[in-house]
Amino acid sequence: MKKTAIHLAFLSFTVLVIVFSIWGPEWLAGYKDRTVLDRINTQTSEIEGEGYRYRLSSNEKLYILSKALNGQSVPESEQNALTRPGEEEKEYQELDGNYAFIINHRGPTGKEITDEQIFSTCNQMLADLKEMGILPDAVKEVRGGEYDAVLYSAIDVLEPRNNVAVWKVSLSTNIKNADKRNRLIDVYLDGDDGKVYEFYARTELKWEDIDPDELIEKWRSYMGLSSPQVYETENPLLESTPYYKKYVFSGEGEERCIVTVGFYEGINELFLKISK
Repeated sequence: MKKTAIHLAFLSFTVLVIVFSIWGPEWLAGYKDRTVLDRINTQTSEIEGEGYRYRLSSNEKLYILSKALNGQSVPESEQNALTRPGEEEKEYQELDGNYAFIINHRGPTGKEITDEQIFSTCNQMLADLKEMGILPDAVKEVRGGEYDAVLYSAIDVLEPRNNVAVWKVSLSTNIKNADKRNRLIDVYLDGDDGKVYEFYARTELKWEDIDPDELIEKWRSYMGLSSPQVYETENPLLESTPYYKKYVFSGEGEERCIVTVGFYEGINELFLKISK
Protein backbone atom coordinates (compact mmCIF):
# COMPACT_ATOMS: atom_id res chain seq x y z
CA MET A 1 0.00 0.00 0.00
CA LYS A 2 2.80 2.34 0.94
CA LYS A 3 4.64 1.50 -2.29
CA THR A 4 1.49 2.19 -4.30
CA ALA A 5 1.16 5.65 -2.73
CA ILE A 6 4.78 6.42 -3.52
CA HIS A 7 4.29 5.28 -7.14
CA LEU A 8 1.16 7.47 -7.46
CA ALA A 9 2.97 10.47 -6.01
CA PHE A 10 5.92 9.99 -8.36
CA LEU A 11 3.55 9.57 -11.31
CA SER A 12 1.66 12.76 -10.37
CA PHE A 13 4.91 14.70 -10.04
CA THR A 14 6.06 13.42 -13.45
CA VAL A 15 2.76 14.46 -15.05
CA LEU A 16 3.04 17.96 -13.49
CA VAL A 17 6.60 18.33 -14.78
CA ILE A 18 5.50 17.34 -18.28
CA VAL A 19 2.51 19.71 -18.22
CA PHE A 20 4.60 22.59 -16.90
CA SER A 21 7.30 21.99 -19.52
CA ILE A 22 4.64 22.25 -22.23
CA TRP A 23 2.46 25.09 -20.95
CA GLY A 24 4.72 26.77 -18.41
CA PRO A 25 6.82 28.97 -20.74
CA GLU A 26 3.71 30.30 -22.50
CA TRP A 27 2.02 31.08 -19.18
CA LEU A 28 5.12 32.83 -17.83
CA ALA A 29 5.47 34.88 -21.04
CA GLY A 30 1.83 35.94 -20.81
CA TYR A 31 2.25 36.91 -17.17
CA LYS A 32 5.34 38.98 -17.98
CA ASP A 33 3.52 40.71 -20.84
CA ARG A 34 0.69 41.68 -18.50
CA THR A 35 3.19 43.32 -16.15
CA VAL A 36 4.84 45.32 -18.98
CA LEU A 37 2.27 46.12 -21.65
CA ASP A 38 0.09 49.24 -21.27
CA ARG A 39 2.25 50.42 -18.36
CA ILE A 40 4.86 53.17 -18.10
CA ASN A 41 8.09 51.77 -16.72
CA THR A 42 11.12 53.87 -15.82
CA GLN A 43 14.67 52.71 -15.34
CA THR A 44 17.69 54.71 -14.25
CA SER A 45 20.63 54.24 -16.56
CA GLU A 46 24.12 54.33 -15.11
CA ILE A 47 25.46 55.86 -18.33
CA GLU A 48 22.76 58.47 -18.76
CA GLY A 49 24.08 61.49 -20.64
CA GLU A 50 27.08 59.64 -22.00
CA GLY A 51 27.57 59.33 -25.74
CA TYR A 52 25.81 62.61 -26.67
CA ARG A 53 28.12 65.31 -25.36
CA TYR A 54 28.93 67.65 -28.22
CA ARG A 55 29.47 70.86 -26.33
CA LEU A 56 31.93 72.90 -28.36
CA SER A 57 34.54 75.19 -26.87
CA SER A 58 34.68 78.84 -27.90
CA ASN A 59 37.72 78.16 -30.07
CA GLU A 60 36.02 75.20 -31.77
CA LYS A 61 32.88 77.22 -32.51
CA LEU A 62 35.01 80.05 -33.89
CA TYR A 63 36.86 77.62 -36.14
CA ILE A 64 33.70 75.94 -37.49
CA LEU A 65 32.05 79.28 -38.23
CA SER A 66 35.15 80.67 -39.91
CA LYS A 67 35.46 77.60 -42.15
CA ALA A 68 31.76 77.77 -43.03
CA LEU A 69 31.92 81.48 -43.84
CA ASN A 70 35.09 81.04 -45.87
CA GLY A 71 33.28 78.41 -47.91
CA GLN A 72 31.08 81.09 -49.42
CA SER A 73 32.01 83.88 -51.77
CA VAL A 74 29.67 86.46 -50.29
CA PRO A 75 31.19 89.93 -49.80
CA GLU A 76 31.00 91.02 -46.19
CA SER A 77 31.11 94.77 -46.52
CA GLU A 78 29.34 97.52 -48.35
CA GLN A 79 32.63 98.14 -50.11
CA ASN A 80 31.42 95.32 -52.36
CA ALA A 81 27.72 96.11 -52.25
CA LEU A 82 27.35 96.07 -56.02
CA THR A 83 28.33 92.40 -56.15
CA ARG A 84 26.46 91.30 -53.03
CA PRO A 85 23.80 88.71 -53.94
CA GLY A 86 20.32 88.72 -52.51
CA GLU A 87 19.24 86.53 -49.60
CA GLU A 88 17.61 84.06 -51.97
CA GLU A 89 21.01 83.41 -53.58
CA LYS A 90 22.98 83.20 -50.33
CA GLU A 91 21.00 80.21 -49.16
CA TYR A 92 22.59 77.99 -51.77
CA GLN A 93 26.19 79.17 -51.47
CA GLU A 94 27.07 76.69 -48.78
CA LEU A 95 28.58 73.54 -50.24
CA ASP A 96 32.22 74.40 -50.76
CA GLY A 97 34.47 71.88 -49.03
CA ASN A 98 33.60 70.16 -45.78
CA TYR A 99 31.74 73.04 -44.12
CA ALA A 100 28.35 74.56 -44.88
CA PHE A 101 26.69 77.85 -43.95
CA ILE A 102 22.95 77.53 -44.54
CA ILE A 103 19.74 79.24 -43.54
CA ASN A 104 18.13 77.42 -40.63
CA HIS A 105 14.56 76.97 -41.87
CA ARG A 106 13.53 75.06 -38.75
CA GLY A 107 14.01 78.16 -36.64
CA PRO A 108 15.09 78.19 -32.98
CA THR A 109 14.67 74.83 -31.23
CA GLY A 110 13.97 76.31 -27.81
CA LYS A 111 17.62 76.57 -26.85
CA GLU A 112 18.55 79.37 -29.24
CA ILE A 113 17.62 83.05 -29.21
CA THR A 114 14.18 83.49 -30.78
CA ASP A 115 12.97 85.91 -33.46
CA GLU A 116 11.27 87.97 -30.76
CA GLN A 117 14.47 88.22 -28.72
CA ILE A 118 17.06 88.80 -31.40
CA PHE A 119 16.93 92.62 -31.64
CA SER A 120 16.92 93.18 -27.88
CA THR A 121 19.77 90.66 -27.58
CA CYS A 122 21.68 92.45 -30.32
CA ASN A 123 21.28 95.78 -28.51
CA GLN A 124 22.46 94.22 -25.26
CA MET A 125 25.55 92.84 -26.98
CA LEU A 126 26.08 96.23 -28.62
CA ALA A 127 25.99 97.83 -25.18
CA ASP A 128 28.54 95.28 -23.94
CA LEU A 129 30.92 96.09 -26.80
CA LYS A 130 30.60 99.80 -26.05
CA GLU A 131 31.26 99.27 -22.35
CA MET A 132 34.42 97.31 -23.17
CA GLY A 133 35.62 100.00 -25.57
CA ILE A 134 35.38 97.77 -28.64
CA LEU A 135 32.82 100.08 -30.26
CA PRO A 136 32.32 103.81 -29.62
CA ASP A 137 29.23 104.97 -27.73
CA ALA A 138 27.96 106.88 -30.78
CA VAL A 139 26.99 103.66 -32.60
CA LYS A 140 23.19 103.54 -32.62
CA GLU A 141 20.96 100.71 -31.46
CA VAL A 142 19.28 98.43 -33.97
CA ARG A 143 15.53 98.49 -34.57
CA GLY A 144 13.38 95.79 -36.09
CA GLY A 145 11.91 97.95 -38.82
CA GLU A 146 15.33 98.94 -40.09
CA TYR A 147 17.20 95.65 -39.77
CA ASP A 148 16.81 92.12 -41.07
CA ALA A 149 17.65 89.08 -38.95
CA VAL A 150 18.28 85.59 -40.33
CA LEU A 151 19.18 82.45 -38.39
CA TYR A 152 21.93 80.35 -39.97
CA SER A 153 23.68 77.10 -39.15
CA ALA A 154 27.42 76.64 -39.64
CA ILE A 155 27.95 72.89 -40.01
CA ASP A 156 30.89 70.52 -40.17
CA VAL A 157 29.52 68.34 -42.99
CA LEU A 158 31.64 65.32 -42.04
CA GLU A 159 30.59 65.63 -38.38
CA PRO A 160 27.11 67.28 -38.48
CA ARG A 161 26.83 67.10 -34.69
CA ASN A 162 29.47 69.85 -34.68
CA ASN A 163 27.44 72.89 -35.65
CA VAL A 164 26.98 76.49 -34.59
CA ALA A 165 23.71 78.44 -34.71
CA VAL A 166 24.32 82.05 -35.77
CA TRP A 167 22.04 85.05 -36.15
CA LYS A 168 23.02 87.55 -38.83
CA VAL A 169 21.55 91.00 -38.26
CA SER A 170 21.96 93.45 -41.16
CA LEU A 171 20.84 96.96 -41.98
CA SER A 172 17.99 96.41 -44.41
CA THR A 173 18.74 97.09 -48.05
CA ASN A 174 15.07 97.99 -48.54
CA ILE A 175 15.63 101.37 -46.88
CA LYS A 176 16.64 103.80 -49.60
CA ASN A 177 19.10 106.60 -48.86
CA ALA A 178 19.37 105.52 -45.22
CA ASP A 179 21.76 107.53 -43.07
CA LYS A 180 24.46 104.99 -42.22
CA ARG A 181 26.54 107.22 -40.00
CA ASN A 182 27.22 105.58 -36.63
CA ARG A 183 25.17 102.58 -37.64
CA LEU A 184 25.79 98.88 -37.30
CA ILE A 185 25.88 97.47 -40.84
CA ASP A 186 26.29 93.72 -40.23
CA VAL A 187 26.78 91.60 -37.14
CA TYR A 188 26.97 87.85 -36.51
CA LEU A 189 25.79 86.71 -33.08
CA ASP A 190 26.01 83.29 -31.47
CA GLY A 191 22.56 81.71 -31.55
CA ASP A 192 22.86 80.46 -27.97
CA ASP A 193 24.33 83.30 -25.92
CA GLY A 194 24.36 86.24 -28.36
CA LYS A 195 28.12 86.76 -28.29
CA VAL A 196 29.39 88.77 -31.27
CA TYR A 197 31.60 86.89 -33.76
CA GLU A 198 31.78 89.60 -36.41
CA PHE A 199 30.68 93.17 -36.86
CA TYR A 200 30.84 95.99 -39.40
CA ALA A 201 30.02 99.42 -38.01
CA ARG A 202 30.16 102.98 -39.34
CA THR A 203 31.84 105.24 -36.81
CA GLU A 204 33.46 108.64 -36.57
CA LEU A 205 36.81 107.02 -35.79
CA LYS A 206 39.87 107.08 -38.02
CA TRP A 207 42.29 104.18 -38.34
CA GLU A 208 44.87 106.08 -36.31
CA ASP A 209 42.32 106.21 -33.46
CA ILE A 210 42.12 102.42 -33.35
CA ASP A 211 44.55 100.13 -31.51
CA PRO A 212 43.94 96.72 -33.12
CA ASP A 213 45.99 94.84 -30.50
CA GLU A 214 43.95 96.33 -27.68
CA LEU A 215 40.67 95.74 -29.54
CA ILE A 216 41.45 92.08 -30.29
CA GLU A 217 42.46 91.43 -26.69
CA LYS A 218 39.19 92.87 -25.39
CA TRP A 219 37.20 90.84 -27.90
CA ARG A 220 39.20 87.67 -27.12
CA SER A 221 38.49 88.03 -23.41
CA TYR A 222 34.81 88.75 -24.09
CA MET A 223 34.50 85.63 -26.26
CA GLY A 224 36.45 83.40 -23.88
CA LEU A 225 39.09 82.52 -26.46
CA SER A 226 42.72 81.57 -26.03
CA SER A 227 45.35 84.21 -26.80
CA PRO A 228 46.13 84.66 -30.52
CA GLN A 229 49.33 85.22 -32.44
CA VAL A 230 49.83 88.05 -34.91
CA TYR A 231 49.43 86.75 -38.46
CA GLU A 232 52.51 87.80 -40.38
CA THR A 233 52.09 88.08 -44.14
CA GLU A 234 53.59 90.05 -46.97
CA ASN A 235 50.57 89.64 -49.23
CA PRO A 236 49.08 93.12 -49.75
CA LEU A 237 46.00 91.73 -51.52
CA LEU A 238 44.41 89.96 -48.55
CA GLU A 239 42.02 92.88 -47.99
CA SER A 240 40.50 95.63 -50.11
CA THR A 241 41.85 98.16 -47.62
CA PRO A 242 45.40 98.85 -46.44
CA TYR A 243 44.17 99.39 -42.89
CA TYR A 244 43.99 96.04 -41.14
CA LYS A 245 45.77 93.63 -38.83
CA LYS A 246 45.28 89.87 -38.69
CA TYR A 247 45.50 87.42 -35.80
CA VAL A 248 45.69 83.62 -35.65
CA PHE A 249 43.55 81.68 -33.16
CA SER A 250 43.83 77.97 -32.51
CA GLY A 251 40.82 76.04 -33.75
CA GLU A 252 40.23 72.30 -33.72
CA GLY A 253 43.31 70.19 -33.01
CA GLU A 254 46.11 71.55 -35.16
CA GLU A 255 43.74 73.74 -37.15
CA ARG A 256 43.58 77.50 -36.85
CA CYS A 257 41.49 80.44 -37.98
CA ILE A 258 42.27 84.06 -38.72
CA VAL A 259 40.51 87.07 -37.22
CA THR A 260 40.92 90.48 -38.84
CA VAL A 261 40.52 93.95 -37.37
CA GLY A 262 40.24 96.48 -40.18
CA PHE A 263 38.94 99.79 -41.39
CA TYR A 264 37.47 101.10 -44.65
CA GLU A 265 38.55 104.69 -45.16
CA GLY A 266 36.06 107.06 -46.76
CA ILE A 267 33.00 105.37 -45.32
CA ASN A 268 34.65 105.09 -41.86
CA GLU A 269 33.65 101.46 -41.41
CA LEU A 270 35.35 99.56 -38.60
CA PHE A 271 35.17 95.80 -38.83
CA LEU A 272 36.16 92.67 -36.96
CA LYS A 273 35.68 89.50 -38.94
CA ILE A 274 36.56 85.83 -38.81
CA SER A 275 35.99 85.18 -42.50
CA LYS A 276 38.25 86.05 -45.43
